[in-house]
Amino acid sequence: MNSVISIKKKILDGTRLTAGESLALYREGNLFDLGFLADAIRQQKHPDNIVTYVIDRNINYTDICISACKFCAFYKSPEDDAGSVLSFQELGRKIDETKTLGGTQILLQGGLHPDKQLEFYEEMLRFIKAKGIHIHGFSPPEICHFARMSGLSVAEVLERLRAAGLDSIPGGGAEILADRVRKLAAPRKCSADEWIGVMRQAHHQGLKTTATMMFGHVETLEERLEHLLRIRDLQDETGGFTAFIPWPFQPANTAFADIPKTSAHTYLKMLAWSRIILDNVPNIQASWVTQGPKIAQVSLFYGANDFGSTMIEENVVAAAGVSFRLSEGEIRNLVAKAGFQPQQRTMDYSFVPAGPERASGEAAAGQCP
Repeated sequence: MNSVISIKKKILDGTRLTAGESLALYREGNLFDLGFLADAIRQQKHPDNIVTYVIDRNINYTDICISACKFCAFYKSPEDDAGSVLSFQELGRKIDETKTLGGTQILLQGGLHPDKQLEFYEEMLRFIKAKGIHIHGFSPPEICHFARMSGLSVAEVLERLRAAGLDSIPGGGAEILADRVRKLAAPRKCSADEWIGVMRQAHHQGLKTTATMMFGHVETLEERLEHLLRIRDLQDETGGFTAFIPWPFQPANTAFADIPKTSAHTYLKMLAWSRIILDNVPNIQASWVTQGPKIAQVSLFYGANDFGSTMIEENVVAAAGVSFRLSEGEIRNLVAKAGFQPQQRTMDYSFVPAGPERASGEAAAGQCP
């Protein structure tokens, strides 16, 4: 434990850990060691005691996908008659409802459709942009797929999507940024280098993005660290990540259904470890969608300073049998009861002014279906 003591001192002094020290901290430190350190870093980065959240909707424009990832319970193969593509009429209805509920953005993602061309996605973006809402859309695997389908470079695809209305890019499809893992779990999806390449190009073009990690399936601890260090290295280079969101794999209804579900203990330890290692990423997001409200509340003492989205709609995790739901009012109450001040934000972490019901000290309860 002497090594943990010296590592703790480095962290509290604001010194970046090496890869070896990071592994030693996770292996030799206990949950409370990591939680104490992560909370100290959160307090240093966010001394105002504010916990943010965003009101948005996760719209999956299609479940038809050629990737066939082994961890996914949501996709339909192109041959499956149950697969569908969302009509623009339905898309518009979902956006209108989101705006009525105070939403500031939509999270737009879908399967890797074998037939849709780049022009289809451009038309969809222009339709959405006419509704006057921020589009946080198209994860790196989708961007790589569009590039392959169109014969264009990633840079050219991003330029066209930006011109059509894309505002920022979600960090989905990262899973674990180690190619051994990706070949086992998602061999048809973009490589780790390609994922990083999309994000680098997005940042160079002025698009802010998030980064994610889905852990707890076939990866090793060393591969989890590889993932975190790749995010940290790119952030050193570009500064384009606004937040990091780690969540545990949900095995039900997937090809990996025999893998034991990650415990809350492991989730909190990974969350804290992420906060410690990613010293250059400003925000760490709790995952109430996979962990439920109470563990998400505890997450605020293990490095998280953001409660994530109200998730007016969520389909991918739900397909794996997890169906937590929270209204904006419930999120605000959970944050307040943990001793923090809840604050609605946008994708870039700008604050959304409070409405009259919040200005009078009341939580905006029951605003989501």
